[in-house]
Amino acid sequence: MPSEPHPATADRLPLRRRLLPVIALLLLAPWAAECSWGGFAIDDFLPVLIFLGPMYGGAAILIRETARHLGASWPTIVLLAAAFGVLQAGLVDQSLFNPDFLDDTQYADTRAAAEATLVPGLEFSLRQAFDYVGNHIMLTICAPIVLIESFLGPDRRLRPWLGRPGLLVVSLIYLLGSLFIFSDINEDKVFLASPLQLTFAALLVVALVATALLPRWRRPRPRRTRRAPHPLWVGLPVVLARLGTDLTPGWPGMAIALALAAAVGGLIAYWSSRDGWGQRHLLVAGTASLVSAAAFAYVVPPYSPASPAAALAGDIAVTIITVALVGGAWWRLRRASPSVHVGAS
Repeated sequence: MPSEPHPATADRLPLRRRLLPVIALLLLAPWAAECSWGGFAIDDFLPVLIFLGPMYGGAAILIRETARHLGASWPTIVLLAAAFGVLQAGLVDQSLFNPDFLDDTQYADTRAAAEATLVPGLEFSLRQAFDYVGNHIMLTICAPIVLIESFLGPDRRLRPWLGRPGLLVVSLIYLLGSLFIFSDINEDKVFLASPLQLTFAALLVVALVATALLPRWRRPRPRRTRRAPHPLWVGLPVVLARLGTDLTPGWPGMAIALALAAAVGGLIAYWSSRDGWGQRHLLVAGTASLVSAAAFAYVVPPYSPASPAAALAGDIAVTIITVALVGGAWWRLRRASPSVHVGAS
């Protein structure tokens, strides 16, 4: 999805104004990654932000800033998000390769379904890889970025927020956060992936990053003469794909899930090349998974057992926060430009 040209330098605004969206993204990424779908009860929200914010939030900031400094479009963000998902699940917490990772949670009964799609030789579940990496792409990275950018004016939406000193600080925060999680998980789970598994994950991360940095993602694409659909229609295939990924277990289910993901990605890429595609379309496409995850929070258990009152309070809080964020961003875009599409990517 092409982006409009913009300066490759950080905003020259006062430091406070430049840091506000950075802090917002730092906090929103871990909440969207772990809380928005019901993974934690309400009394665990703050610890999630404190302990996972440096890793998830740091990654979201670095990915967003890398794309905006390069003048790259959303394919770069999506590919870097996929690289982060593999890095996180394959090298940091190594949940991708540890068959016992969920045994001490309320998701222990998903082990049999995961083992139905084991990849021979590498011994990881393709189902879990799809879920882990896909959720990191949509919930941890894309939804928080598009939400925060939608609250900004069009003059700041596609511009970097940080210069080199700020990027160095965020990089250090991310590395320390990741090392903390790695050591904590390793001490708790007492597991280390095999050299072959670690090499595979590392090579896949490098391949995804290299693809994300290709110059083609920085070139404007010509607009098609047909108009893009109404923004709300863009979210429908994303929601349907999310619902369809769990229709059938095993390898047939994985084939359906991968086909749906490819079809939706291709459809959104096609729509994004049409005339009239703008930030409202991006907002709907980027937050449709967040909205559907929040809707299903009421029917999934948190990782750790919680009282019914705490679990329900968490689910209600998720609904309120999600509606406030998505509704507020939509209102902000309508107020800024009621009839003109802005910030197309």
